Amino acid sequence: MTHEISEGRQRRLELARLAFKEFYAQCFWSSDPEHVVEETDLPWIIRNLRLHGGHRGYRIVAELCR
Repeated sequence: MTHEISEGRQRRLELARLAFKEFYAQCFWSSDPEHVVEETDLPWIIRNLRLHGGHRGYRIVAELCR
């Protein structure tokens, strides 16, 4: 069970990192472009994707919230 939780966290973190890069200009432009997304950044990533990410951002948020 712990291994499953760890894999899920790792998958969400990787998705958040990809989303940060893909949506940087649209959602995260005021942040450092070299910022390394950590697990504590997930609420911030989710909030900005919901506000500024459009339909695709919303779909990514659905994956991040699983």
